[in-house]
Amino acid sequence: MSFEVLYQPFEQIDGELTALFDGAGLFVALGVALLLGLRHASDPDHLVAVTSLVSSDAAGTHDAARLGTWWGAGHAITLLAVGLPLIALKSGLPGWLETAAERAVGIVVLALAARVLYKWFRRDAAERTRPPARRPREAFGIGVLHGLAGSGAVALLLIAAMPTQLQAAAALAVFAPMSVISMTACTAAFAWVLTRPALATVYTSVLVPALGSFGLLFGFWYAGLA
Repeated sequence: MSFEVLYQPFEQIDGELTALFDGAGLFVALGVALLLGLRHASDPDHLVAVTSLVSSDAAGTHDAARLGTWWGAGHAITLLAVGLPLIALKSGLPGWLETAAERAVGIVVLALAARVLYKWFRRDAAERTRPPARRPREAFGIGVLHGLAGSGAVALLLIAAMPTQLQAAAALAVFAPMSVISMTACTAAFAWVLTRPALATVYTSVLVPALGSFGLLFGFWYAGLA
């Protein structure tokens, strides 16, 4: 079982955008970094994690946007905190650390998906609709993990694409906050579509358990357990 096919369209888009770096001036390169940042948050592993958070508590559009912002903030802070030193050193994260972070992300996705299914099977309306105070912290923590897992690859991409370390750092400073905007928009759009009155019954009876089941399979794969 492999979910690599889900990444292929996004990798193609990233490849086409990255090619624009070649010979580009600083402002054009920063514009490309902006587009890469906006695209980056739509990676399948990012979306599976945050939509599981949204689904587990039947979050509306406002709550979902807040979760997306917290997720993006954790991701962006880690990208900057780890990526800037890597750019200064012209290095990447140790392979073992990046692998460990990716496995941790997979395990978190598994836990979130299991919670979605647990709450759905219980069918406890009060529990499903009460917004727990922990969710923003959970979203922030997941963002931090994702940022750690991806910071090495992003830093190496910008080091290779930009002529100087200063320009690579500037590109990262543009890239990181764009992922916050992108994740906020993605999660808000997800919640808005799935909480329309016309979809309410299908969402509760079909889509929530389907998302939970998909999250379990994806988490096993991403954590290297399947």
